[in-house]
Amino acid sequence: MDQSTDSRALAALYKIATLAGQSDEPRTILRVILQTIIDAVGGVSGDVSFVNPDSNKLEVELANGPLGPSDEDLSMRLGQGITGWVAFYGEPQLVSDVTQDPRYVELRAHVRSEIVAPMLGPNGQVMGVINIDGDRAGTFSSSDLDLLVRLTTEATTVMNRHWELKNLRGKARQLESLISIGQSLVTQLEPEKLFNSIASDARQITGFRACGLFTYEPDAQTVRLVAYDGPAPDILPQDALPLDSCLVSSAIHTRKAIEYANVQSLEFVDVIDLPREPGLRSMLATPLGIEDETIGVLVVFTDQIHRFNDDEKRLLGALSSLGAVALQNSRLYARVFQSEATLRKNEQLTTLGLLAAEIAHEIRNPLTVLKLLFGTLKLDYEEGDPRATDARVITEKLNQLEAIVSRVLNFAKAPSDLHARWNATDIISDTLLLIRLKLSQSKIQLNFTPPKIALLVEVHKGQLQQVLLNLLINATQAMPEGGTIAIELHRENRPEGGENLRIDVIDTGSGIPAKMRESIFDSFLSGRPDGTGLGLAIAKRILLSHHGDILLRQTSENGTTMSIQLPLVIP
Repeated sequence: MDQSTDSRALAALYKIATLAGQSDEPRTILRVILQTIIDAVGGVSGDVSFVNPDSNKLEVELANGPLGPSDEDLSMRLGQGITGWVAFYGEPQLVSDVTQDPRYVELRAHVRSEIVAPMLGPNGQVMGVINIDGDRAGTFSSSDLDLLVRLTTEATTVMNRHWELKNLRGKARQLESLISIGQSLVTQLEPEKLFNSIASDARQITGFRACGLFTYEPDAQTVRLVAYDGPAPDILPQDALPLDSCLVSSAIHTRKAIEYANVQSLEFVDVIDLPREPGLRSMLATPLGIEDETIGVLVVFTDQIHRFNDDEKRLLGALSSLGAVALQNSRLYARVFQSEATLRKNEQLTTLGLLAAEIAHEIRNPLTVLKLLFGTLKLDYEEGDPRATDARVITEKLNQLEAIVSRVLNFAKAPSDLHARWNATDIISDTLLLIRLKLSQSKIQLNFTPPKIALLVEVHKGQLQQVLLNLLINATQAMPEGGTIAIELHRENRPEGGENLRIDVIDTGSGIPAKMRESIFDSFLSGRPDGTGLGLAIAKRILLSHHGDILLRQTSENGTTMSIQLPLVIP
């Protein structure tokens, strides 16, 4: 290489090397690179083409020449033409007279000679070519070809660096979007809104033509399209679809992302879960899973044949994981709300039963007196006297009332056969499962360390859980801004002998007002506008029926401690 060529090479190399961070638009950088190379080797026109991995064709990305930008719509098979040959074999070419080369495909009338160099990626694979044209035969020498190879190598390095930087920026934006989407999804508790949010967020973050969300019912072996975001299709699946007739079944069975190159091909005509929209082409189905359970499938569609790369699959996988967590979260909240409704219903029924028992108990005493007094009257009327019939009817009705009162009192008693020996840790742990999501939503931290040994109590499990839930919900409502609840287990001696298990529920709330502390276990006493005032009164009665008790151990502006006492069963 002579001094003049070397000088041109250094100037061109320097100019190309400084382009990496000058623009966010790759075509702007490519345009400067192409013009710099054309000037350095003495060409009149040229173009930059890249290999499309989806179509496996060499497509003109940018052209500089007399025919203008229309050249940029051109593509050819690998091996076709001189540029296609270089892309296929990865070897630079100098063609002094294109009319004498059988490989040449005429695209520009003024071209008489060409030099072409491959753009080699980090793994040595051809990612594209740079082609420079001359308007006369013999325009280029071997030195010009060597210079083109050097400049192409530098241009490839610059473009790779630019794409890596752009890719990192894109991933940073995607990560920010994922975080934002995740924060938004976990607040969505209504299923329909959550479904639509997942579909629209997936389409927005990927930029694909359409996105759909299917839920999976393993018991029925069906899937249902619950959300779709994209151009309105002619036919959209509405009903539950049998899994074995659906394209998304492969993602459910394999628990892996599955892609399809062209869903418009004849082999997919009978597939029933595809939206019938002619603009859809390639499809990627990503399963939504929680641990070993698949609960749905997120699908995206492109508007042209597309090969999904690893980054796109990872992005959809991350979004699917967020969606799965949000869906599971929504389902668990629905169960919690249902459990709370059931508990409220149970509380109402328990209250009704206790009130009925109290009323029946109060009625039985005067009823017994009436029956005794009436019996002592010894009203013996002659046969045929209407008063004899009245006396008999009164006696029957008194007996009937006594039977009714006895049935109410017996019904209000908890059947003794429902009492069983339980490990207190198991009852507490099961109760915490019911309320853990409510505590998390209320920003409350729960501290409970199970003891190393089993502490047994003989109780009605459901009633003891009702007492614990009442205390935990009260503690939650005392900490509207969040806080801490601790559950501690202690053993203590009973005055009459034996041992008690003491369960302390400790919160960091605002405490119980002083004027209510002496009467918190009275019926219909409540410090909340929406309270019934029966929770602690019922808890007291339940524990007394278990030969235990509940008491307020301490309360202040720094928190409250409620203690449950139950006889401890010694094995």
